[in-house]
Amino acid sequence: MKKKIIVSLFLLVSIVIQAQDKVMDSLQNSLKNTKNDIDRTKLLNAISDRFKYSDPEEMVNYANKAIQLAQKIKFRTEEGNALLNIGNSNIIQGNYAEAIRFFVQAKEIFEEENQSDTNQGEIQFGLAKAYGSLGIVFSEQSNYAKALQYYLKSVKIYETLKDEVHQGKLYNNIGVVYKSQHSDFKALEYFVKANKIQEKYGDINSGITLTNIANIYLNQKDFDSALEYYDLAKVSLDRNPNPRALGEWYNNIGLYYKEKKYFDKAIESWRNAIVIFQSIDDKFGLADTYIFLSQFFLEENDLDKALFNANEALKLANEIKVLEQQAISQKMLSEIYQKKNNPNLALTHFQKYSAVKDSLTNEESIRKSIESSMNYEFEKRELIQKEENEKRELLLKEEAKQFKMKLLYIGLIVLLLIGIGFLIYNRMQLKKTLTLQKELAEYEQKALHLQMNPHFVFNCLGSISSFIVQNGTDSAIKYLSKFSKLMRLTLEYSKESLIPIDKEIESLQNYLELEQLRFNHKFNFSINKSEDIEDDVALPPLLIQPFIENAILHGVIPKREMGTIDIAFLLDNESLICTILDDGIGINKSKLNKENLVLAHKSMALDIIKKRLEMITSSTNKKAIMTIEEIVDNQEIKGTKVVLNLPIQYINRG
Repeated sequence: MKKKIIVSLFLLVSIVIQAQDKVMDSLQNSLKNTKNDIDRTKLLNAISDRFKYSDPEEMVNYANKAIQLAQKIKFRTEEGNALLNIGNSNIIQGNYAEAIRFFVQAKEIFEEENQSDTNQGEIQFGLAKAYGSLGIVFSEQSNYAKALQYYLKSVKIYETLKDEVHQGKLYNNIGVVYKSQHSDFKALEYFVKANKIQEKYGDINSGITLTNIANIYLNQKDFDSALEYYDLAKVSLDRNPNPRALGEWYNNIGLYYKEKKYFDKAIESWRNAIVIFQSIDDKFGLADTYIFLSQFFLEENDLDKALFNANEALKLANEIKVLEQQAISQKMLSEIYQKKNNPNLALTHFQKYSAVKDSLTNEESIRKSIESSMNYEFEKRELIQKEENEKRELLLKEEAKQFKMKLLYIGLIVLLLIGIGFLIYNRMQLKKTLTLQKELAEYEQKALHLQMNPHFVFNCLGSISSFIVQNGTDSAIKYLSKFSKLMRLTLEYSKESLIPIDKEIESLQNYLELEQLRFNHKFNFSINKSEDIEDDVALPPLLIQPFIENAILHGVIPKREMGTIDIAFLLDNESLICTILDDGIGINKSKLNKENLVLAHKSMALDIIKKRLEMITSSTNKKAIMTIEEIVDNQEIKGTKVVLNLPIQYINRG
């Protein structure tokens, strides 16, 4: 098991206690000498915020004083900030239901104040904090969809305010959410964004983010990249000491060494982790480390060492009452005694494992029940707020009607005439649009069916059969898994006219990995997306795959040497540019090789793609073009380059 490393927004900050005391003393002195109620309210909130590092109860005390004074002088912005402080105090104490209640109250205040034209910077900042705080609560509850929803709302405001420091914290939290959802590609994207900002501002928590990045690369079996980021993380942690983060680093680098079969280094790393965790009395971290050691020795059949470490892990897990660690330890003890030919003790520990597992299941059910209740209350409050806002707007409209009734009648007549004209025009345009959409849908369906031609399917199934015959069961299972996933994605995307760019990249990644297995890693590939491309940028599904298939089958596979295919997505003004580069044999030689082959499939596919591009141009009123050229250097053919220039489209925007 891996312990999560999360830098929670607004809450987890490494500080120097002496410096904190000086700041607190300065704030307390200013509060004594200030007579102005506006300044006193701000100081009370500032003092409340400082207490989050030491005393959550005092934090609530000063925040309540700030609320009373803010309500007295009708200082809504600081009332909202005080509610945020109380919410953060409840997070620290693990009271998520209360935290949500106060964060929602703060959000309502900032959203209401956001309608005014005064203090927009402070209001936007407070609203961003409220959204981010709600994201933290939902993330802690494993409600990742809602966490992501509020994190993205928050980060958009910080981007507008050009507040890069808070952007960095949110990018890290968004990365944690994607990692928890097993979406490593997106998690890595946001961890890298966070790390760039941390490097720019010298953030002392950069070592934690670098470790998160390394863990993702390790999970993807990219060992070189993983080691690179583990080394960078160690440099950062040496520069900014953080014992708990360092202990986690040793645990994770130990897993890296285990994967690489550097067993002595793995054991040494875990022993270093034990020393670190013991120095700060982190029993949770210690239990994790003993579990890693026990699992390792069990796999190596060193049963005595495995038994010792499993008992140590169980002892610590019992002390801190962590059911998950208890269950893992009991299960390992059962396996160890089974291997030691002691069936009685093996059965005893398996029964204890089953009991703990049942308790864990019950605890999870209770937690989910509580969270469901909390989410229901949250949704109910959101709905009530929405209804109140609608009533308020309706009342304002009614008041306006009383003053401008005559003008409204004239406006209605004008609008009616315009509406009739618009309706006639719209019906004409709708008829034209429906005709175009029907034709486009027909061509898209033809193109999608051509993507997965029977020849490719039969080759895949033949390869799977070959793997099984040659005792390559694991390879066959891996190949079959990727093949089924690609089929599922293709069927899923065939229903849509546009899909998010990340979904298209996922499909291309799966297809290329499948072809790598099929051709015994005859080529390498890379897919790169510009950071400027937003998450909701979209493109027609399976538009790019035929070019990649051409690059593999007729470009890199016919050459003797190892081949390379590079795919890149970037923005250029109002266009999305997709470039497919291969270092294969080139267009002309490929045509010669194909002279005696049946070419109907590929020719038809190219014609359909051209027609799809024409339809995109027609529907968006922006050019969609493609170019295919042979790469020549000093009269030597270096491969083929395909460039698709598409208008930018969005999946959720009008």
